[in-house]
Amino acid sequence: MAEKLWDGRFSEKTAKVVEAFTASIDVDSRLYPYDIEGSVAHCRMLARTGIIAQNEADVLIRGLNEIRGLLDRGEFEFDQRLEDIHMHIETRLFQLVGNAAKKLHTARSRNDQVALDVRMYLREETRGMIRDLAALRKVFVGLAESGLDVAMPGYTHLQRAQPVLLGHHWMAYYEMFSRDGQRFQDALKRIDVMPLGSAALAGTTYPIDRHYVAELLGFAKVSANSIDSVSDRDFIIEFLAASSLCMMHLSRLSEELILWSSSEFSFIELPDAFTTGSSIMPQKKNPDVPELVRGKTGRVFGDLVALLTLMKSLPLAYNRDMQEDKATLFSTVDTLKACIEVTTQMLPRIRVNADVMRRAAGRGFLEATDLADYLVTRGMAFREAHSCVGKAVAFALSRKKELSELSLNDLKGFSELIAEDVFEFLKVERMIDRRKSAGGTAAQNVRKAIAQAREELG
Repeated sequence: MAEKLWDGRFSEKTAKVVEAFTASIDVDSRLYPYDIEGSVAHCRMLARTGIIAQNEADVLIRGLNEIRGLLDRGEFEFDQRLEDIHMHIETRLFQLVGNAAKKLHTARSRNDQVALDVRMYLREETRGMIRDLAALRKVFVGLAESGLDVAMPGYTHLQRAQPVLLGHHWMAYYEMFSRDGQRFQDALKRIDVMPLGSAALAGTTYPIDRHYVAELLGFAKVSANSIDSVSDRDFIIEFLAASSLCMMHLSRLSEELILWSSSEFSFIELPDAFTTGSSIMPQKKNPDVPELVRGKTGRVFGDLVALLTLMKSLPLAYNRDMQEDKATLFSTVDTLKACIEVTTQMLPRIRVNADVMRRAAGRGFLEATDLADYLVTRGMAFREAHSCVGKAVAFALSRKKELSELSLNDLKGFSELIAEDVFEFLKVERMIDRRKSAGGTAAQNVRKAIAQAREELG
């Protein structure tokens, strides 16, 4: 077999610097299981349609399975001169079975072959990502259950705003990661499309059966246009976009864990096994895991922008630029999987300082909105009540007190509508339990959300 699969037209050997520059085997070697599985399916189809003999197909499939074993065991030697995983496998197949190997590439191109491999790889990884996100969501449900009786300040602008249940706060992340799972599930529909048989870009003259190959490989559908089949990387970009959103959610979570574990908040304590110390300051316990998750988010964002930039000016159909798609894809897959895994393992081991959270929920005038609502229930217009309570807050600030610490006479100075029952009305637990509107922080709502989540997770 020729040293290069395509060297018939060339009079000079490829320069070594070009071989090194164009080789992608260091990146795409991980695609070997999918390349072999796709080649076996292609081979079965070639025999079924009479393009090659059945005995030839049997020899080729045995050889491909032998190569799979070598690769699985790490006994396969790679050579940059062979560029990519496809040429490595085909060259080794020739060494094993002889001239029959030359028939394997009939009715296909490396263009549709690599598109197939990447789709098979990404289909498997996306399904795994959906499972990993389900495991993470289950962790948040457990955290929410344990936080059903823990009051904490809710924040806007990073300023204390209104009291909420910790369980309600955790369930906000459940919703965020549920949307991520839905995005991956939806992206899977466009990943699960079989491109093989499109050949270089125009299809093939051989009487192939693409639907049979799709059936063998478990694809939901066959691609409709041969040019689009080999030039489409939308499905990778969509995966990277979904991954970027998921990493953004992980980063927001990490930011809160970093803040909450600081001595300024002291809301939580991160487990020792997921923190590190300082090389110079013995007292330090650093939140390196959430910091790294927050930092790695930029890498995933960069992968998305890199592939968008790579594809934005490419004419149809395949261009060698597209070889660069796999580095960004693999980087994002590896980064996102690692971040989800470490977060899923860390979260259940966090220790919540419920008393600190509860005390914080009772400071910072978090009862101001409820005092305005109190006045509204007694007939005052909300805008008037808002102004009235604002004046009460200013007065309390001047006295260095919370609204609930003012005397009844003090409060009546702002409105005669205020009565003794206002102090019960402004208790943190009462304020939380009154928020029964759909999606609100009342305990009964959070319990309902948890039950719904349990049903969704199965």
